[in-house]
Amino acid sequence: MLALASLWPGAIATGQDGDAKTVKDIIWARKVLMATAGDRSDQIRSMISERDIDLERARALARDISVLLTVFPHLFPKASNLWKEGDDQDPATDTIASPDIWDDFADFYKQAMANAKIARDLSRAADEEELKSLHRALEITCDVCHSLYLKE
Repeated sequence: MLALASLWPGAIATGQDGDAKTVKDIIWARKVLMATAGDRSDQIRSMISERDIDLERARALARDISVLLTVFPHLFPKASNLWKEGDDQDPATDTIASPDIWDDFADFYKQAMANAKIARDLSRAADEEELKSLHRALEITCDVCHSLYLKE
Protein backbone atom coordinates (compact mmCIF):
# COMPACT_ATOMS: atom_id res chain seq x y z
CA MET A 1 0.00 0.00 0.00
CA LEU A 2 2.90 2.33 0.55
CA ALA A 3 3.75 1.73 -3.08
CA LEU A 4 0.35 3.16 -4.03
CA ALA A 5 1.07 6.33 -2.09
CA SER A 6 4.50 6.67 -3.66
CA LEU A 7 3.00 6.64 -7.15
CA TRP A 8 1.39 10.02 -6.61
CA PRO A 9 3.44 11.92 -4.05
CA GLY A 10 1.90 15.16 -2.94
CA ALA A 11 -1.45 14.50 -4.63
CA ILE A 12 -3.37 14.74 -1.40
CA ALA A 13 -1.47 17.75 -0.10
CA THR A 14 -1.83 19.68 -3.35
CA GLY A 15 -5.14 18.17 -4.44
CA GLN A 16 -7.21 20.73 -2.62
CA ASP A 17 -6.28 23.50 -5.06
CA GLY A 18 -8.24 21.89 -7.89
CA ASP A 19 -5.39 21.98 -10.41
CA ALA A 20 -6.55 19.87 -13.41
CA LYS A 21 -3.50 17.59 -13.48
CA THR A 22 -3.71 16.97 -9.75
CA VAL A 23 -7.44 16.24 -9.99
CA LYS A 24 -6.75 13.69 -12.75
CA ASP A 25 -4.05 12.15 -10.52
CA ILE A 26 -6.51 11.89 -7.63
CA ILE A 27 -9.13 10.25 -9.87
CA TRP A 28 -6.49 7.80 -11.08
CA ALA A 29 -5.39 7.11 -7.48
CA ARG A 30 -8.91 6.27 -6.34
CA LYS A 31 -9.32 3.96 -9.35
CA VAL A 32 -6.09 2.17 -8.39
CA LEU A 33 -7.16 2.02 -4.76
CA MET A 34 -10.57 0.54 -5.60
CA ALA A 35 -9.04 -1.95 -8.05
CA THR A 36 -6.62 -3.04 -5.34
CA ALA A 37 -9.41 -3.47 -2.79
CA GLY A 38 -11.42 -5.42 -5.38
CA ASP A 39 -8.45 -7.66 -6.12
CA ARG A 40 -8.00 -8.45 -2.41
CA SER A 41 -11.70 -9.24 -2.09
CA ASP A 42 -11.55 -11.44 -5.21
CA GLN A 43 -8.68 -13.41 -3.66
CA ILE A 44 -10.76 -14.06 -0.54
CA ARG A 45 -13.78 -15.00 -2.69
CA SER A 46 -11.61 -17.47 -4.62
CA MET A 47 -10.46 -19.12 -1.40
CA ILE A 48 -14.07 -19.46 -0.31
CA SER A 49 -15.38 -20.78 -3.63
CA GLU A 50 -12.49 -23.23 -3.99
CA ARG A 51 -13.00 -24.38 -0.38
CA ASP A 52 -9.32 -23.78 0.24
CA ILE A 53 -9.27 -21.02 2.83
CA ASP A 54 -5.96 -19.88 4.24
CA LEU A 55 -7.34 -18.01 7.25
CA GLU A 56 -4.17 -16.02 7.93
CA ARG A 57 -3.83 -14.96 4.29
CA ALA A 58 -7.51 -14.01 4.12
CA ARG A 59 -7.16 -11.96 7.30
CA ALA A 60 -4.16 -10.13 5.82
CA LEU A 61 -6.09 -9.39 2.63
CA ALA A 62 -9.00 -8.09 4.69
CA ARG A 63 -6.64 -5.80 6.64
CA ASP A 64 -5.51 -4.32 3.33
CA ILE A 65 -9.13 -3.77 2.30
CA SER A 66 -9.92 -2.08 5.60
CA VAL A 67 -7.03 0.35 5.23
CA LEU A 68 -7.89 1.09 1.61
CA LEU A 69 -11.55 1.75 2.40
CA THR A 70 -10.60 4.01 5.30
CA VAL A 71 -8.50 6.15 2.95
CA PHE A 72 -10.93 6.04 0.02
CA PRO A 73 -13.35 8.88 0.84
CA HIS A 74 -10.43 11.23 1.38
CA LEU A 75 -9.72 10.99 -2.35
CA PHE A 76 -12.85 12.95 -3.24
CA PRO A 77 -12.08 16.66 -3.05
CA LYS A 78 -14.86 18.79 -4.54
CA ALA A 79 -12.69 19.65 -7.53
CA SER A 80 -12.79 15.98 -8.59
CA ASN A 81 -16.57 16.10 -9.17
CA LEU A 82 -16.19 15.93 -12.95
CA TRP A 83 -19.00 13.60 -14.05
CA LYS A 84 -21.11 15.07 -16.83
CA GLU A 85 -24.17 13.10 -17.90
CA GLY A 86 -24.10 12.36 -21.62
CA ASP A 87 -20.42 13.22 -22.08
CA ASP A 88 -18.20 10.71 -23.82
CA GLN A 89 -15.96 9.86 -20.89
CA ASP A 90 -13.19 7.29 -20.83
CA PRO A 91 -13.88 4.92 -17.90
CA ALA A 92 -10.15 4.18 -17.65
CA THR A 93 -9.08 7.77 -17.05
CA ASP A 94 -12.19 9.84 -16.36
CA THR A 95 -14.28 9.73 -13.21
CA ILE A 96 -17.18 7.35 -12.84
CA ALA A 97 -18.01 8.80 -9.44
CA SER A 98 -21.58 10.05 -9.20
CA PRO A 99 -22.11 13.71 -8.31
CA ASP A 100 -24.35 12.32 -5.56
CA ILE A 101 -21.15 11.75 -3.57
CA TRP A 102 -20.71 15.49 -3.11
CA ASP A 103 -24.44 16.11 -2.68
CA ASP A 104 -24.44 13.85 0.39
CA PHE A 105 -20.79 13.42 1.28
CA ALA A 106 -21.68 12.57 4.88
CA ASP A 107 -23.55 9.46 3.72
CA PHE A 108 -20.79 8.48 1.29
CA TYR A 109 -18.22 8.83 4.07
CA LYS A 110 -20.40 6.87 6.51
CA GLN A 111 -20.80 4.03 4.00
CA ALA A 112 -17.05 3.87 3.32
CA MET A 113 -16.29 3.74 7.05
CA ALA A 114 -18.95 1.06 7.64
CA ASN A 115 -17.42 -1.02 4.85
CA ALA A 116 -13.94 -0.47 6.31
CA LYS A 117 -15.25 -1.70 9.68
CA ILE A 118 -16.67 -4.87 8.12
CA ALA A 119 -13.30 -5.46 6.45
CA ARG A 120 -11.55 -4.87 9.78
CA ASP A 121 -13.90 -7.38 11.44
CA LEU A 122 -13.17 -9.76 8.56
CA SER A 123 -9.45 -9.39 9.29
CA ARG A 124 -10.18 -10.72 12.77
CA ALA A 125 -12.45 -13.59 11.77
CA ALA A 126 -12.21 -16.37 14.33
CA ASP A 127 -12.83 -19.17 11.85
CA GLU A 128 -13.78 -20.00 8.27
CA GLU A 129 -17.52 -19.67 8.87
CA GLU A 130 -17.16 -16.17 10.29
CA LEU A 131 -14.85 -15.28 7.42
CA LYS A 132 -17.43 -16.43 4.86
CA SER A 133 -20.23 -14.54 6.57
CA LEU A 134 -18.27 -11.30 6.91
CA HIS A 135 -16.96 -11.48 3.36
CA ARG A 136 -20.51 -11.84 2.05
CA ALA A 137 -21.57 -8.86 4.19
CA LEU A 138 -18.70 -6.83 2.74
CA GLU A 139 -19.68 -7.74 -0.82
CA ILE A 140 -23.28 -6.67 -0.15
CA THR A 141 -22.34 -3.34 1.41
CA CYS A 142 -19.87 -2.62 -1.38
CA ASP A 143 -22.59 -3.37 -3.95
CA VAL A 144 -24.96 -0.98 -2.17
CA CYS A 145 -22.38 1.81 -2.15
CA HIS A 146 -21.58 1.22 -5.83
CA SER A 147 -25.28 1.33 -6.72
CA LEU A 148 -25.59 4.71 -5.01
CA TYR A 149 -22.33 6.39 -5.94
CA LEU A 150 -20.96 4.86 -9.14
CA LYS A 151 -21.90 5.82 -12.69
CA GLU A 152 -21.77 3.09 -15.29
